[in-house]
Amino acid sequence: MMKRFALTGLAALAVTASAAVAADEAATIRAALAEVLPDFKPTSVKATPMEGLYEVEIGPQVMFVTGDGRYLIDGAIIDLESRENIAEQAQARARLRSIEQVGEENMVVFEAPSPEHTITVFTDIDCGYCRKLHEQIQAYNDAGISVRYMFYPRAGADSPAYDKAVSVWCADNRQEAMTRAKAGESMPKRQCANPVAEHRQLGELMGIRGTPAIVLDSGDMVPGYVEPKRLAGLLEQSAAAN
Repeated sequence: MMKRFALTGLAALAVTASAAVAADEAATIRAALAEVLPDFKPTSVKATPMEGLYEVEIGPQVMFVTGDGRYLIDGAIIDLESRENIAEQAQARARLRSIEQVGEENMVVFEAPSPEHTITVFTDIDCGYCRKLHEQIQAYNDAGISVRYMFYPRAGADSPAYDKAVSVWCADNRQEAMTRAKAGESMPKRQCANPVAEHRQLGELMGIRGTPAIVLDSGDMVPGYVEPKRLAGLLEQSAAAN
């Protein structure tokens, strides 16, 4: 009996010691990153299945850092048993968390009558393929896909596309205003408190360069226009894989 208790105590001590080591290494990593990336504070630092390697999340970005805080790994990390890209899975989770923190109340949402999937689309009102996507908004909804728009005027804050995004957001009916703007109609210029700058900054952190950029409900990102039936298929595949 005493031997069993002793073994249990040793096991608990080992777990405690391991947790303490992990906490120390996480603190070392935070300190190292603070020196080279002082403007970016990690939202989480956690151990990976690989000993001595930590997953560091900074908003929608993910990197991997050794426990001594010296080496940073930015690229694919493949589990050769499962054949899964651990880095991309972590990146997808980070994207999704960052988008959810924005909140649907700060997006223009076209909800499906019977939603099975939800995509988030970074859009530029003047982008041709963004307009093509929106022309089929009913087809996406009919396929059970709710569409949440976030604004990504590619030309920046001093551009007509940015002003149109703000005007859409400030309209009395944002869905109607989005549809009219994407159809090329002239919109009355409006000003109000809006999330356009926040949307664009998040898109930049995600590395978005072109629009539309579609984030699936798994957090995976698909660049460019995808027609409704094919997108429904991609969503089903992604759901099955996750």
